[in-house]
Amino acid sequence: MGANKRVSDLGAVFRSARCELRMTQNQVGRLVGYSASAISRIESNRMRVDVDTRLRLAQALGISPERVSGFPAPAGPVIDTVAGVPVPDEEDAMRRRTVLTGALAAGTAAVVGTGTAAAVPAARLEDVLFHLPGGEPAPLQALATRATAAREAFTAARYNRLGAALPGLLSTAEATRDAATGRARQQASAILARAYVLAAELAAKDHSDAAWVAADRALAAARTSGMPVPIGEASRVLAITMRRSGRSSAAVRLLTQEAACLDPSEARTGAVRTTLLLTAAYSAAAGRDRATALSLLDAAEEDVERRPDAPGGLFTVEATRAQVDVYRIGVHNALGTPDEGVNVARGLDVGLMPTAERRARAWTDMARMWHALGDGEEAFAALRHVEQEAAQEVRRPALRALTSNLLYGPTRLPGLREFAVRTGAVPA
Repeated sequence: MGANKRVSDLGAVFRSARCELRMTQNQVGRLVGYSASAISRIESNRMRVDVDTRLRLAQALGISPERVSGFPAPAGPVIDTVAGVPVPDEEDAMRRRTVLTGALAAGTAAVVGTGTAAAVPAARLEDVLFHLPGGEPAPLQALATRATAAREAFTAARYNRLGAALPGLLSTAEATRDAATGRARQQASAILARAYVLAAELAAKDHSDAAWVAADRALAAARTSGMPVPIGEASRVLAITMRRSGRSSAAVRLLTQEAACLDPSEARTGAVRTTLLLTAAYSAAAGRDRATALSLLDAAEEDVERRPDAPGGLFTVEATRAQVDVYRIGVHNALGTPDEGVNVARGLDVGLMPTAERRARAWTDMARMWHALGDGEEAFAALRHVEQEAAQEVRRPALRALTSNLLYGPTRLPGLREFAVRTGAVPA
């Protein structure tokens, strides 16, 4: 890391490494002689530390010394810490060294992938996460209303609108949580967790590792709330970031452990459990563990069959039979057996899915399935459905790449070049 790196990145390095280890701020603090609140200030760059302290933290978290030693020295005093920190095993340390490397250079415009104005004007996503604008506490009902509006922007696949809403929502939610006590603090923490879930979802749309930071903060806030539904939702987005960094097995472990803590007979916790099992199934498939993936899919389907009239209320996904079918198609795509998803796709009524974002996801998985099977015409038809459901979704990098593959494939498809230009897959 060069000496010209911004100081704000240092907290991201420590926080993401702690997230990888699944350690709390309190646990890290005990290792190096700090309080949990001091670790929180270091991770949010509200407290600057000298090189010696950085190296002790790096040793505790398995970070190479080079990554933390090249930052400007702090101007103020530093709290003493203790030495004698154990070193984690080398494999975990190597994995942690890859986390967030260059990730925080990704801007919000790249995250939403729209090719239009940035979702957060004149700001990058990491600036939103590490330099929130000043916020004032708000009444819980007003805060909940703002969170609901942000959720609606996400489920409608209006990512520019969501990006514009996130800085104010996060700063207000942080301020409200910090000012509250007792039950009000738990409720504010739950709202804050869900706001960070949305930030993680938005970052994940571009496979940006900034999602690590948002997901970690989501889970920390959710655990403070003590509420099982936000905890499950935050665990899900954290596991997605783990899977996308190549840690599919770890993601499956996290998801199945969290699912085991939820009561399948209670409507809302049972619905969260289903979404965790579905995400675990896809994570197992990404790791080419066919037996585990299909077993988890079947378990999720059994949960849905036991709760055919389960209410909604989950934040970004729902636990329905249609959702199970979409995941089944995605699992077979990931396993390299797309032909096994064809009958599922033909029996799927995408119109039954309640949000544009989820309908676009269903058509995306079908586009990938048909492309893998060499049917360019069906793949292009599915992509057009994605555009109809969610114009910003089809401009994501993954879908632009799929469009480009079709364009330069062996089959000439009428209208494809115009579609590719319109969605940013190729230059005009």
